[in-house]
Amino acid sequence: MKVLWITSVYPSADNPGNGVFHETQVRALSSLGVEVTVINPIPLNASIFRLWKRKYRKKRIPFMEERDGVKVYRPVYRATPGQLRWFQPDKRIAGSILETLKKENIDCDLIHAHFAMPSGGAARIVASKYKKPWLLTLHGSDVHIYPSFSWSAERIFQKTVKSADNVMAVGEHLAEAAELKTGRICTPLPIGIDLSKFNLAQAKILKAKHKEELALPNNKKIILYVGRLVKEKGIFELAEALPYLPEEYVAVYVGDGPEKEKLKKHKMYKERLFLVGQISNEKVRDYLLASDIFILPSYSEGLPTVVIEAMALKIPIISTNVGGIPDLFGEYNHLLMEPRSVQQIVTKVKELAADLPFYEEITEQLYQRVQENYSAVDNAKKLVEKYQEVASIFIDSTYEINHSWEEAK
Repeated sequence: MKVLWITSVYPSADNPGNGVFHETQVRALSSLGVEVTVINPIPLNASIFRLWKRKYRKKRIPFMEERDGVKVYRPVYRATPGQLRWFQPDKRIAGSILETLKKENIDCDLIHAHFAMPSGGAARIVASKYKKPWLLTLHGSDVHIYPSFSWSAERIFQKTVKSADNVMAVGEHLAEAAELKTGRICTPLPIGIDLSKFNLAQAKILKAKHKEELALPNNKKIILYVGRLVKEKGIFELAEALPYLPEEYVAVYVGDGPEKEKLKKHKMYKERLFLVGQISNEKVRDYLLASDIFILPSYSEGLPTVVIEAMALKIPIISTNVGGIPDLFGEYNHLLMEPRSVQQIVTKVKELAADLPFYEEITEQLYQRVQENYSAVDNAKKLVEKYQEVASIFIDSTYEINHSWEEAK
């Protein structure tokens, strides 16, 4: 089976952590014999915007990059700052995809789009043009955030979700929210992780060694954050919580983003606040192994892969009660905290330290939950079944239409 993936985020040589959860699923699908081609359209702002701000300038990314035998195409399309709020780019993105399909002579049996906006809107147009069935996976922000920006954003969201041949979501809460907003049945199907890469036998034994190799303070307790350095991830609340925590705690930020320079100006920088920068996903596992607590104080989320990875290594987790995170915590979601609160971060860290045996018991239960529900290979098998189901229904419906047309003649 040949499947065309359309997504707005996918890892590259220059940005290996961007949408790594997608590559995890593609690798799992490839291992099952599915031939996946990825198109990851890249926005190119008008020259006036590129001159105005550095963030709008074109990044040097090759048009085609082969990653683990999978071809990843990155055609550019004309973009406008703030376009997801007011100027939906689905037609422009679709144009870049259609041009790539024609130029590279790419064929597929079906299309799988990730995020309703903007990839889903573009996939809707491409599927209609090529008369191919298509599936849509919702990830969180495309349900909870983008549709509320404007009337046009809500309209595209509704149109896209309702026109897909099949709709999935990365978590149960997200599936319920999408169905409530659109009336469209949505199947929960998380991506998961490659469980074979998480060796628990080494986790506790090598903690000190990992701290030493990563130049982290060995006599401190490390609170690890992994993600984009943006305000919406709660990075400043974590920084502001440090003075209220015992001095044995330090915060290590892994990732990059526009707020990096502002974090460097924090009074705790290089004393109890450390910035690692962008690293490969394989290296993230080393930092997880070196940490004592993993924290995710985000204002909103989909189903973050790094939380699943922390659970797979039995690392205590402090997280906000947003997006698909309650799905991961199950019966323990009452332990999650509300976003935008410095005090709650301080309280949760102190509670964990005060009753470590209780939290160790919880990490064991969450570990078992990951083993049962978040294997990338097992969930890829379910996705293949979904592909086959959609393709079969599409073929049958096409036959019925053609047959009815012949009878009418």
